[in-house]
Amino acid sequence: MKVIAIIPARGGSKGIPKKNLVQLLGKPLIDWTIEAALQSTYITEAVVTSDDDAILENAQKFKKVLLIDRPKELAQDNSRTEPVLLHALEFLKKQKKEFDYLVLLQPTSPLRTAEDIDAAFETLLKSEATSLISVIKPAHHPLKSFKINEKGFLEGLVNNEFPFMPRQVLPKVYQPNGAIYIIKITEFLKKNTLFTNKTINFTMSPAKSIDIDTFEDIKRVENQC
Repeated sequence: MKVIAIIPARGGSKGIPKKNLVQLLGKPLIDWTIEAALQSTYITEAVVTSDDDAILENAQKFKKVLLIDRPKELAQDNSRTEPVLLHALEFLKKQKKEFDYLVLLQPTSPLRTAEDIDAAFETLLKSEATSLISVIKPAHHPLKSFKINEKGFLEGLVNNEFPFMPRQVLPKVYQPNGAIYIIKITEFLKKNTLFTNKTINFTMSPAKSIDIDTFEDIKRVENQC
């Protein structure tokens, strides 16, 4: 079984300039994810795809990591992740490298460890699923939320009963934490999506699910560690 970890790290970011290289407890943010990928039992190869020379140069110090120079059109603020993954897989195929599973590891989840990746992989392999997404239980149940309709009035997100129902009787819900996505590559290539009709969850704690978007998030991780 061959497993490729793809670590997407574009140069631009609004909340924190050069976010993927910002120092977190003595090392660049992206290094946390690269190290987790290299320490995983299941991941056989790792690649960093970036449009930024400084990010690729930093990743070069990890001798086992492959580097992909990402086209600028795939590194915009509104760029989706799926075309980036497809570009990476096409690059690898030209290098005669083909894999069975794809693991997407975003650098903004530094507290996700190799142990988490391996536990997620084992969860997937023990199931009949074709993909897995790491999640957390939301602090606020989304079915209790409101939206504003076209007339400017509040209405329930799904219906007008859920916002007033006890949380305990509502369906269990989960939200992705962005830390781990795993999918069979044959399934990904069918529709270029990380979500299939056989996707399972891997629940992680809020402490491990901190997503780095602002300097306040950096402080949260430093205080936690």
